[in-house]
Amino acid sequence: MIEVNEAVREIKQSEGSDLTWVEQWESLKAGGIGAIAAGVLFALFTVINRAWMLTPTSPLALQPEILEVTLAVSGAIAILSGFLFAVTYRYVIRHDQNVHLKSGAIAAFGLVRGLAQLDLGWQSGVAPLPLLTMLLESFVLFAGVRIVLDWAIAQSKVKLF
Repeated sequence: MIEVNEAVREIKQSEGSDLTWVEQWESLKAGGIGAIAAGVLFALFTVINRAWMLTPTSPLALQPEILEVTLAVSGAIAILSGFLFAVTYRYVIRHDQNVHLKSGAIAAFGLVRGLAQLDLGWQSGVAPLPLLTMLLESFVLFAGVRIVLDWAIAQSKVKLF
């Protein structure tokens, strides 16, 4: 009976069902790095968009308090998305060097975030070019988080799952 329990425990540990506090800590570190990277990228996108697309006659330019709230909410969503992506990415890649897994994670998160923005903008009557820009930004956001997280893993700041 003891041998069976030992075998079951080994199977569970090899499947990753018993996450240790060390693994959870590594996930939190990865998530924190992803959140910071996403926040920085979102801030960069915001600066570029405000300089490029926000005209003085834009409804948001005429109501700066709405713009501030919109940016705060969008920034918080981007930071949370970066956190969740980084944690998920760490579990997806493990010790595998499969480029398709890495690219697929970026595509999945980029499409979910970007298509949600595209849908909302389309229903609100926003022009197609800014919508496509937001979709592209979502891919760039998660690709940037991936690059930073890959660097952190290569520097042993975060351990693979």
